[in-house]
Amino acid sequence: MCNAPIIYIETVPNRNLPPAILLHESWREDGKVRKRTLANLSALSRPVIEGLKVLLKGGVTISSPLEAFIIEPSLPHGHMAAVLGMTRVLGAELWLALQRQQH
Repeated sequence: MCNAPIIYIETVPNRNLPPAILLHESWREDGKVRKRTLANLSALSRPVIEGLKVLLKGGVTISSPLEAFIIEPSLPHGHMAAVLGMTRVLGAELWLALQRQQH
């Protein structure tokens, strides 16, 4: 009986050299765990390897942080400070507070 293979990335110590980063496949066969190396990923950059690990675990990656966020323009702080200052000058701050208490 052969189970479905599992694909994962393993970091293997390499004596005096940097560790080898290997793409492995493992499965069970006749009650024993079998494993084979599919690729040596050592030449890839750390972010690419981390992205591959996320994908192999079923996650999602993005190529840039800008893809994850929507940037919307907003009024600078100075505009809000001016509005707040004017409400205080006109006494509207008290009126707004009274309106809030009534509801």
